[in-house]
Amino acid sequence: MTSPKEPIAYKQPSLMLALIPVVLTLLVLAVQLFYFGDFTPHIPLAIGLAITSLVGVKLGFRWRQIEEGVFHVIHVSLPSVSVLICVGMIIGVWIASGTVPTLIYYGLTLLSPTIFLAAAMLLCSVVSVSLGTSWGTVGTVGLALMGIGAGFDIPVYWTAGAVVSGAFFGDKISPLSDTTNLAPAVTGTDVFSHIKNMMPTTIPAMLIAFAIYLAAGFTLIDDNNASFERIDAITAALQANFSISAWLLLPAVLVIVLAIKRMPPIPSLFAGALAGAVTAMVAQGVGVHEVLTYANSGYSIETGVAAMDSLLNRGGIQSMMWTISLILIALGFGGALEKTGCLETIIRAIMTKVRSFKGVQTAAMLTSVSTNLVAGDPYLSIALPGRMYAPTYRGLGYSTLNLSRAIEEGGTLISPLIPWNAGGAFVISALGLGIVEGNIENLLYIPLAFACWLSPVIGLIYAQTGLFSPRASEEERKLWQEQGEAVATDLGAAAGEAETGAGTAPAPRVS
Repeated sequence: MTSPKEPIAYKQPSLMLALIPVVLTLLVLAVQLFYFGDFTPHIPLAIGLAITSLVGVKLGFRWRQIEEGVFHVIHVSLPSVSVLICVGMIIGVWIASGTVPTLIYYGLTLLSPTIFLAAAMLLCSVVSVSLGTSWGTVGTVGLALMGIGAGFDIPVYWTAGAVVSGAFFGDKISPLSDTTNLAPAVTGTDVFSHIKNMMPTTIPAMLIAFAIYLAAGFTLIDDNNASFERIDAITAALQANFSISAWLLLPAVLVIVLAIKRMPPIPSLFAGALAGAVTAMVAQGVGVHEVLTYANSGYSIETGVAAMDSLLNRGGIQSMMWTISLILIALGFGGALEKTGCLETIIRAIMTKVRSFKGVQTAAMLTSVSTNLVAGDPYLSIALPGRMYAPTYRGLGYSTLNLSRAIEEGGTLISPLIPWNAGGAFVISALGLGIVEGNIENLLYIPLAFACWLSPVIGLIYAQTGLFSPRASEEERKLWQEQGEAVATDLGAAAGEAETGAGTAPAPRVS
């Protein structure tokens, strides 16, 4: 008889069993989204968590172990949830303080409508690199840019696409970003080498996206025939309801300065919320209780201009609860898939089919994208493939900088393009795209976020051609030995055979 204190033997799921929770969850999601036309992915993901738990029980896991896996992933991502709460407060109080209205006012009066989309992408890139958070950029500067775009009568999805392109691309190359530090950490490289190695995909993607947004601006809008009557109505409404002054931009400047000084994002954002609250009381004459209400429940106003009312009536912690609840459920689902070994089994099945560098590089990026799609968690989509594929890169003799770039692009950049992912859910909520209310056409921001998907595409081209795909240096190889990093053996000859098309390699062994 087995003693209760003896360790439990868990079975590794077969590929068919590992695919069951993934396939069934995607089917339930498809029914909810496309058949019922109801964009609330919460329950389908919760059902997926339950299915995964049943698979875990069949494999010998007790609920306590599965629960630990669920809460472990949720715990790791709690800082991001805290950022959401801070951003919710900032949106409410920065509108009340006049910071967001001032940004909209100056944007409408100083920017040319034809260059607006290109300028919006660049501005969000700069702010995101400075802050180290794409979410913080989307919820502050991005929100103001949505107002400017509305004033220029630019379709919402075009503005959202430019904002998302800039914000998440800036996050990708910021040394202050959590995902930018996570990718090299799980692959055994350093953050600055990681950022340098992303430049060959970053620069072309940004240049192409900039050119497209510039061309779109001249195509969508005739600068001479822009609706100046609409712009005048919005600026007049802003002046009538808020004191407009450059001094009101100080809360935003404070957050950027704190970020440049490498202060952690949560204290920096909270300091921005406090600065906004003080500014609201001093500059706009708002009472203490009103400020607290705006921080919790969001700002509320009737300017008489419908476009402005829909933009300014938002913010507050409570406005983030839909997004936070979705993130927690999605993270729980991802944690259950990881704990039960389902994701590992699927990834290992992929790894047995690829032997060349181009195959491994392609598989690593697509695995990161797929994890983002299924688990809804950008952190898991970086951490899991990073841990799983690193020994294979070492065995092939290629630098793991290739891997860190692949999972960063498949993780960070694809996250906002999946509506039920943590990144996508936040974008939809913070920018007020109204998908839940039935404005499904605003999901067009996904293909219009050019920089986010162009970079992985360019990365895949490099993988097939071998361009900008560094091999491991002698220094890196010595570091692997010193740190005792796992190396998949019997891959060197296999790589050569695969590249020349001669033969099939044996399955890798990890030493």
